[in-house]
Amino acid sequence: MPDTVPIVAETVLEVVSPDGARRYIRVTQWPFLIGRGAETGNHLQLSDRRISRNCAAIVVEANKHYIEDRGQRRGLFINGEKVEGRELQDGDVITFGLDDSYEIIYRSSAGTADDSLPHLLTRIEHIASASSSSMDSGGSGGSLAKLDQLLAATALLHSQLPLDEVLGMMLDHAISVMDADRGVLLEADNKGALQVRLARRSGGLRLPPESLAPSQTAIQLAVRKQVAVITEDLAQADLDLQAAQSIVAQRLRAVVVIPLYATARAKVDESMSSLRRGEFLGVLYLDSRRPAAFSKLDRQLLDAFTDQAASILDNARLVVRERERQRLEQEINIARDIQQALLPRNVRDYPHLSVAGCNFPCLSVGGDYFDVFPLSDNRTAFLIADVSGKGLGAALLTTMLQGVLSGMTLGTDPARLFHHLNRFLCDHAEVGRYATMFFGILDENGSLEYINAGHPSPILIRRGIAEEAFTEGSFPVGLVPEAEYVATRIALQLGDTLVLFSDGVTEAMNPSEELFGVARLREVLTGQMETPLDQLQKYVLESVENFACGASQADDLTLLLVRYRATAATARTEARPETEALPTRSAASANA
Repeated sequence: MPDTVPIVAETVLEVVSPDGARRYIRVTQWPFLIGRGAETGNHLQLSDRRISRNCAAIVVEANKHYIEDRGQRRGLFINGEKVEGRELQDGDVITFGLDDSYEIIYRSSAGTADDSLPHLLTRIEHIASASSSSMDSGGSGGSLAKLDQLLAATALLHSQLPLDEVLGMMLDHAISVMDADRGVLLEADNKGALQVRLARRSGGLRLPPESLAPSQTAIQLAVRKQVAVITEDLAQADLDLQAAQSIVAQRLRAVVVIPLYATARAKVDESMSSLRRGEFLGVLYLDSRRPAAFSKLDRQLLDAFTDQAASILDNARLVVRERERQRLEQEINIARDIQQALLPRNVRDYPHLSVAGCNFPCLSVGGDYFDVFPLSDNRTAFLIADVSGKGLGAALLTTMLQGVLSGMTLGTDPARLFHHLNRFLCDHAEVGRYATMFFGILDENGSLEYINAGHPSPILIRRGIAEEAFTEGSFPVGLVPEAEYVATRIALQLGDTLVLFSDGVTEAMNPSEELFGVARLREVLTGQMETPLDQLQKYVLESVENFACGASQADDLTLLLVRYRATAATARTEARPETEALPTRSAASANA
């Protein structure tokens, strides 16, 4: 393997000494040798007698970096795991089997947008080189001190300290380098409005935000033009800045305003990408009552500081968003568990009917549900519902409806209850939801009393023939305030099976955007008059799944199967069920 290998990623090792001191080593030679002493050609020399002279090496294969154990007596560890060799990822911590020895943190810009550390070290080298002539001419003390502060700020980027403490130290460094009286970090909220995050004065003293009046004129100018506003002497500045009320009132003479932006990557073509300005994060503001004289070095250092501050703020926002995502995911999981717990579990058969059912939300939580519950020894209620929309909003309404309808066990009349539900939802239009429902009560003699509130007609399987037999109905609850709900009665025959479903079944879509449809569902159900309900449910689900061919679905899928099996019933021979309205007034016909 040659000594030098051209690679894409820029690599830096952050070396943490046993005393906590940090230094940064740029990796420029391959293999890069690590060990005790220089006699074996080590590029990184670690002063610990417990570390072997030939300890480890970083090598390159196919533009990827690997670390190899070259003889460390106590073993080589990556993130606490002992390894012989492994590919390195950004942030990996390399140790040597010793609790009180060196740690090496691998930093690389390969494959990520966070290349701030290698980039910053490059800038430090350029700054140091550019300022070497001034150092030689007698200004080395101040320049070296400022470079030292920049190096100290560099260590903050990957610090484990609390965020506000890191930002405060960063702001202190900026105030010191600029010799300013005070500094303010303003952070942009979700709407882009600036709020004071931190305020400091020279000497590292904290300032209360209410005591500040940063120049809004200078800030707005920097944000509008998306460039830094650096005014060394306001007496010679533009008239707008000179006349700014806060500047006059506070007798300011120097102002620095630098807008902070996240760095985002924009793809240019298949082989290369370019950096562009990302999300607006906030503003770094510094001012002084004394005229300033910013050297080229000062401006370069300030640019580097603001890059650091932007990177820290950007990382902090990502952390906050990730925590919020995890919190929301946890709450959705809780909602899903509650919703699933409210569905009938291990649906039992009743003396006069058999039941099977299932519910599959297309998201974590959904707007479909079904329920089965006894009203008395010889009457059993069952229902299926589909709330408009999906997600948490629909799930909340399904839970409310389920709670209300379960109150039917106390003897409430179905039509009266549906009128109440409809009026309640229509009176709370801001909820913005409605629900289609099919509700039935089946007694031991096969008499089925039902209300269809805009739901797709269940399929009735009688003597092997599958048909839509429930044409009477009204509007969905919560849609039309004046809707009328009237119970209708039909007589079921021994062995009749009702198949209730949500539109997630009939509107399941295949890759060609064709719908499964009612006709296919009836075809699957035809001839299935004696098939056990759990097996029949499986047939329907498999048919829908095979039809969809793996295509993503946009609707919840719910099935409820009810079979009348009364032992004392008198077999009826009518080919089609006869209907009778209760009471005698006609129901509004408006199946949705």
